[in-house]
Amino acid sequence: MARQESDREDLIREATALVERVELQLEELPEPVVVGFRRDGSCSIFWGADPVYQFTTDYNLRRAYRQGLLIKAEQGALVSLERRRSAGQVSLVRHLLSATDAAALVDELQQHLELLQTKIVQRQVSVNGQVPAEGDVVGRVLTWLQAFPERLQIARRPNVG
Repeated sequence: MARQESDREDLIREATALVERVELQLEELPEPVVVGFRRDGSCSIFWGADPVYQFTTDYNLRRAYRQGLLIKAEQGALVSLERRRSAGQVSLVRHLLSATDAAALVDELQQHLELLQTKIVQRQVSVNGQVPAEGDVVGRVLTWLQAFPERLQIARRPNVG
């Protein structure tokens, strides 16, 4: 997931799994937001390098990257995966998020989605780039946001499909 400004630029150019993608600059925010859709319609949203949210086609949260941690859906719960390095090895340490931590992530996510929708509706965004160059990717993002359920569900698994 993007960690530097040049990586974010690469999302528009190189995130080919996201067949429709747009980089938006929201007024009053220092970093752009990249929103993209896979062929199956599943959505990914990158708020700069962190946080990142990935959804299933039916709006369930399947993965996230937040505060430096990889987070994935597992049987309807959220599990963090922390990279630990030791003596030439990297391991992932799995930790089930507490109800409090999961609720904080969901609250933050919903605030981000509401802010994005508000800024688009109020035309307080500018497009830094999009793929495909023609078409209304911002309109697609707005349609997706407007259809988002009031209550977020966690996916059963982190995979697409």
